[in-house]
Amino acid sequence: MDHSDRRRAVEPGEAGLPRVEVDGHVWRVRSLGVARQVLRAREGTTQAGFTAEWIPKGYLKHHPILISDGPRHDEQRRKVARFFAPAVVADRYAEAMAASADALLATAEKQGTFRLDDLALHYTVEVTAQVVGLTESAIPGMAARLVSFFRQPPFDITKPDLGRSRRQWAQAAVNGLLPVLRFYAADVRPAIGARRAQPRDDVISHLIAEGYTNADILVECITYGTAGMVTTREFIAMACWHLLRYPSLRERYVAAGPTERIAILNEIIRLEPVVGHLYRRVQASLELVEGDATWALAAGDLVDICVRPANADPDAVGERPLDLCPGRSLPAGINPAALSFGDGAHRCPGQPLAMLEADALLTRLLARDPTIVAEPTIEWDDLIAGYALRGLGLRI
Repeated sequence: MDHSDRRRAVEPGEAGLPRVEVDGHVWRVRSLGVARQVLRAREGTTQAGFTAEWIPKGYLKHHPILISDGPRHDEQRRKVARFFAPAVVADRYAEAMAASADALLATAEKQGTFRLDDLALHYTVEVTAQVVGLTESAIPGMAARLVSFFRQPPFDITKPDLGRSRRQWAQAAVNGLLPVLRFYAADVRPAIGARRAQPRDDVISHLIAEGYTNADILVECITYGTAGMVTTREFIAMACWHLLRYPSLRERYVAAGPTERIAILNEIIRLEPVVGHLYRRVQASLELVEGDATWALAAGDLVDICVRPANADPDAVGERPLDLCPGRSLPAGINPAALSFGDGAHRCPGQPLAMLEADALLTRLLARDPTIVAEPTIEWDDLIAGYALRGLGLRI
């Protein structure tokens, strides 16, 4: 069954073509196949997104997993992969997800109306905190502290000094440092102390065993916090919006088994990727090829992988790429979510967790027959280069 609908999150001024273009030293790639070449050029490119190139070097014993590259990054990924493996996620966290979703929805039902983005934030923080090990502080306070990271002046990775004025840089320092200190004091330090005394099977305990300092662990917790909690929140709200707006899709989802429900969620996030741009810095001459066309990239060039156009590349995902068609036939090697979780060495390992997490909440929410009482607005966030869905009001 096809569900035809153009995507809802379209960044103002975003172009779908040309497939590859260059402006000075900035390349923009909208072809999924070419994007994968860039993301898999292990020796040729390094992480440049999420302001990775502006994080001070030399202060940390272990380079953060989000911005490290090469063999060191591979080793880090291999060691934490066990926390995010599909079987581990289902076995270890499914019960906790169900309990959290049921409790939050029971409270929402008593309220009558509620904002899904608020409920989804509390839910994703609670679930991901268990995986990471941030369990020694109250969830509402930690959620507020994580959200405060995003109150930053605008920036543009493609411009010198991120396109910021001195005043904006000063504001960024204040807006960034204070939330980090609060997060460390209230959430991270207590969790580290508890796990130094009694290790558990979570990410923080693993990092302690690997010899990470408190500062190292703080940076990793910020990474997992923003990636695992905040972006999953946006996806849950977006998926719910699609499911409630289109009865045939909702009926299919409610009647489906787990495998088909995950296929529906993968197709929604292919169409509506939360992170809209992935950036890589070219470190050595790199040639990209598509058909008869070739492009020569030089060291120092910046590549902007435009995820939304790439995810709707008909050469990769087939005809009617802006239709929502769960289970669409894809070429070998193409993830059902396309580039929504990245590709190559920096591919996000949290896809199984995010999908199961979203499914656990959405199945329980839809079973309560919610209705929309307020349409959401779409905002745009520079830090994750993606959308924020706010104000989706529901009544149970």
